[in-house]
Parts: sequence; structure tokens; C-alpha cells
Amino acid sequence: MSSSKHRYRITVTPIEADGLQCSGRCTIEFEQRSPRNWMHELEDAQRQRRLSCNEAAGAVVATGLLEALAVAARDDAHPLAALQPELDGLIAKLQALRQAR
Repeated sequence: MSSSKHRYRITVTPIEADGLQCSGRCTIEFEQRSPRNWMHELEDAQRQRRLSCNEAAGAVVATGLLEALAVAARDDAHPLAALQPELDGLIAKLQALRQAR
């Protein structure tokens, strides 16, 4: 992968049974860098209309996060190294799903 020129802030906030966001310290937030433009990929996925908006967003973000894990897992000493073949296979399937027209 090329250098990481895009930065994303990922925020996960649980929604309570009443539909409101949780209160207190319950949000998970982290930064992820990627050489790919997830926003363009999401726009492209939504134009294809193969997945719902939520599914398309999930697939684009999940693929980006899995790609970052796969890069780290290429180091044999990394704890995720044993998952490398599965990560590569899953990423390839997600990319093929997005590329199918």
C-alpha cells in the first residue's frame, strides 16, 4: 500500500433502547490512516445500489480497517500474523463485492 494520505476519525456511540445516545463515558473514538479515499469509495458503492446505505458504509469502513490490520499482520512477530491469510481473503472478497457491477 502507498503512504497513508487520508485520515479518518472513527466514532462508535451506543444507542440506548429509547433511541438516545448513551450518557457518560461510553463512546469509543480512534483515528485511522489510509492510502485510499473512503468517501469516494462510499459514493461509488452507493451509486451501485447493491447494498443498503448502512451496508455500503459498513463494507467500506470495515475494508479500510481490515486492510490496516492486514498490513500490521504481515510482520511475523505481530500477534495477528496467524490471521494474515484470512484477512487477505476477506479483503479480496469485500473488494470484489464493491467492484461487481
